[in-house]
Amino acid sequence: MFVSRDNYEKKADKYVRLHGTIEFAGGGSFEDVVETFRNAGIVPEEAYSGINYGGTIHDHSELDRVTRAYIDAVIKGKKLTKSWKKGFNGIIDAYYGNYPETFTYKGISYTPKSFAQSLGLNMDDYVGITSFTHHPFYRPFVIEVPDNYIWGLNYNVTIDELIEIIDNSIEKGYTIAWGADVSEKGFQHRKGIAVMPDMELNNLQGTDRERWEGLSKTELETEILKFDKPVTELKITQEMRQEAFDNYETTDDHGMHIVGVAKDQNGAKFYKVKNSWGTDNSEYSGFFYVSENYVRYKTMNILINKNSIPEIIKRKLGL
Repeated sequence: MFVSRDNYEKKADKYVRLHGTIEFAGGGSFEDVVETFRNAGIVPEEAYSGINYGGTIHDHSELDRVTRAYIDAVIKGKKLTKSWKKGFNGIIDAYYGNYPETFTYKGISYTPKSFAQSLGLNMDDYVGITSFTHHPFYRPFVIEVPDNYIWGLNYNVTIDELIEIIDNSIEKGYTIAWGADVSEKGFQHRKGIAVMPDMELNNLQGTDRERWEGLSKTELETEILKFDKPVTELKITQEMRQEAFDNYETTDDHGMHIVGVAKDQNGAKFYKVKNSWGTDNSEYSGFFYVSENYVRYKTMNILINKNSIPEIIKRKLGL
């Protein structure tokens, strides 16, 4: 929540500078964490919960309404006052708690910056990776999505190389921050899986065709989405994922955490993902399994330690 609080302040500043023509809402990008850590430091959760408004879970709905109304009122004037930032910070501190200038953690006194230094992490080691064809491969660009208010750069690689980077990271013992579209019908967190099922009847391999052909399109979809057994998935190409992004079918929905790899009973590869939607999904206690095809199609970007990138790809990126 220290990162979240820091970024509300940064969002407000950019919103004012751009006369209200940029996103101002909850949410952000992986690069937000890197920039906060690098410039402001970091704070452990037990020293700064970010909940100063009652309850036990984070709920920023009221905060978002109040801060948006405030910041819109600020930009209506022809000239900014010297007090608008102080007023804005007063609002967010009322909801998050006072900014932690100093705190004690495990008996030691820290500032956010000194705590960050104590962790031994180099933020220059962390890079964003994506895969789209509307920008050149092997060069960084700003992904054009509303939540990327910070205009963070991501290196562009082919979709095969993106998968290679993910697999190599896991093999080397690194995890991956994974940003993706989670609006697809095949994304079933409660069932513990995310897949890209092929809904075309002629691609239903290994099934009783007579039974399937008697179903309507809706009934067919319902049957497939039961996910009581492995399903035939779409074969994803670079062109397919680009078209989905261009048509707003792939959107910047959610950030998750890839922590491992697994295979189903047919040998198909899945990634083990840690989510933040609670622990009451299926028997997986907050984790779920996402197919490689889903990752190929619906990944917006990843954030990884650059030391986990295969050397050939790293050289292409100039890292």
